[in-house]
Amino acid sequence: MLEIRNEYSLIFSNIKKQLVAYLKKNKQLKALIIGLSGGIDSALTCILVHETLKGFPGIALLGRSLPIETNKEDEISRSEEIGRLFCDDFQTIDLSLAYKVFYRELVPEERINDSSLEEKIRQGNIKARIRMITLFDLAHLKNGMVLSTDNLTELMLGFWTLHGDVGNFGLLQYLWKTEVYGLARFIESEYINTDEKEKASALIKSIDALPTDGLGITSSDFDQIKVPDYETADRILLKYLNGDYSDKEHPVIKRHITSKFKRLDPLNIKREDIFRI
Repeated sequence: MLEIRNEYSLIFSNIKKQLVAYLKKNKQLKALIIGLSGGIDSALTCILVHETLKGFPGIALLGRSLPIETNKEDEISRSEEIGRLFCDDFQTIDLSLAYKVFYRELVPEERINDSSLEEKIRQGNIKARIRMITLFDLAHLKNGMVLSTDNLTELMLGFWTLHGDVGNFGLLQYLWKTEVYGLARFIESEYINTDEKEKASALIKSIDALPTDGLGITSSDFDQIKVPDYETADRILLKYLNGDYSDKEHPVIKRHITSKFKRLDPLNIKREDIFRI
């Protein structure tokens, strides 16, 4: 049965152990690359890696804030604070000009001022893919890998862009968003206990932030799934995934169903079907 777990000390320890094991096996890595959005998922991923890399002085954590037109000042300031405190190297790179040039090459003139939801989604996909081009290019340059910052709730709701904001290694991919918040609050309390108040303050700002993808599609994630918070979304999802279909008409479940194609990507014809007689 799927459920929300709250053994945050164990979760914290095991995530670090898994990353340590991967880094020991892949000694060629010299850098871990993360895109910082100002939200809880990228902040928590950054902090987990920062704490893990204390035992790996030869590997650098490189953070980048990559605003493109629709990112708000508070999102950028939160990402910059997390980057300054937890990354070995951090930069803010405004990709708005690159996006404008790319978008205008793709879009017919008559659609430039289209403000429909469908066009906003299309624009958001382009932005996410430009961000990921930047991060993967940096990983190639620095002999590193890009960190994923998605969680299990986002996976189940399709809150990511195909061939866009997905990295090489995910620390949170199989944690529900409720567990992400719980783990972040656990780490915040650890920083308070060790008198690392600046780190605790930066983390709590990300915990309290309104969840958004920064792509300008809607003002928050909640607008798209019609819930007041992610705890509610997780409860609805878990009921459905555990066999209770009473909420099957809820926007959360409808989005889960319609985004299934993302979780199956890429679809490939099986070898046995290619040679079937």
